[in-house]
Amino acid sequence: MQRLLSLALAVSLAFAGFALAQSDRPGEGVTVRPAVAGWDDARPVQAIFDHLLEELGYEVEPPVLLDNPIFYTSVAQGDVDFWTAGWFPLHDAQLPVGFFETASIPGTIIPAGGTEGYLVTKSAAEEFGITSLEDFKRPEVKEAFDRDGDGKADLVACPPGWGCEIVINHHLDVYDLRDHINASSAAYNAAFADALAAYRGGQPVLYYTWTPNFTVFQMVPGEDSVWINVPEIIPNEAQEGFEEAMVIEGLPGGVTDTMLMGFVASDIQTVANDEFLAANPAAASILENVTLDVTTVSEMVVRMAEGEDSDRAVAAMAAEWVEANRAQVDAWLEQARAAAN
Repeated sequence: MQRLLSLALAVSLAFAGFALAQSDRPGEGVTVRPAVAGWDDARPVQAIFDHLLEELGYEVEPPVLLDNPIFYTSVAQGDVDFWTAGWFPLHDAQLPVGFFETASIPGTIIPAGGTEGYLVTKSAAEEFGITSLEDFKRPEVKEAFDRDGDGKADLVACPPGWGCEIVINHHLDVYDLRDHINASSAAYNAAFADALAAYRGGQPVLYYTWTPNFTVFQMVPGEDSVWINVPEIIPNEAQEGFEEAMVIEGLPGGVTDTMLMGFVASDIQTVANDEFLAANPAAASILENVTLDVTTVSEMVVRMAEGEDSDRAVAAMAAEWVEANRAQVDAWLEQARAAAN
């Protein structure tokens, strides 16, 4: 009888240990298929979320690189599970019909974190009196910013598939700038590196950028460059109703006190497939509750620009951030474990 009681106790303890392990790692046995966007600041954010899911026991596959329209179709169809690079309302125009029937936006990582707009070299803005894209219709301004000799000012713009490409093309049309500005659709980092080299060589440059991004450290608004206005607020279809959010007061480095940006300051958000969320409440909790700040992400992107840009290096940065913020991270993990019970 004593042996039977000992055996029963051992079995009971084993099951208790198994149950505890299961509650600590509710994602055990589940494979997650994330996607990642092509702009640099998307990678460390994605790596942080992937790391947290792994701490919950999930097997997280390497994120698949997707352009916005392909991702939103894929996540709605269940071909991928989530990403952390939703920029809304910027990406509204890229959502497929019926998107919210099968997919959701669970949480906001950085509210109004995505400031976007156009900048020019500060010295050139002062020399030519540039305050707006409208100034690029002036012959002397076009000539100063024409680096390829085509008679148009060169603009570092966005590659095909990015949400900003749609808005920039809208601006070129509604402000009648096609004959005055040549927008590059090359890979953004390469195009900006070329413009940065030109700036360091004494040439004025015009470029689009956003936050969080390494560009605001390499060409500091207010020191090396200034944000300039669009001629007037004319929203595209996806921006309608957000006109007030396209105007910013007191923007550091702005050429005027009130800035007509032409872009909505977007929320950076998580996006996920509904079936995945329903089947994985712990993962859903992470996607809903984890928040970051612009400075954190910007600092990581600067490190990437300085050479820490391999997948291993980005994952190491994410792990470093997790350990440096362990108290907050543990609170998010406990909340996720509670959601799974």
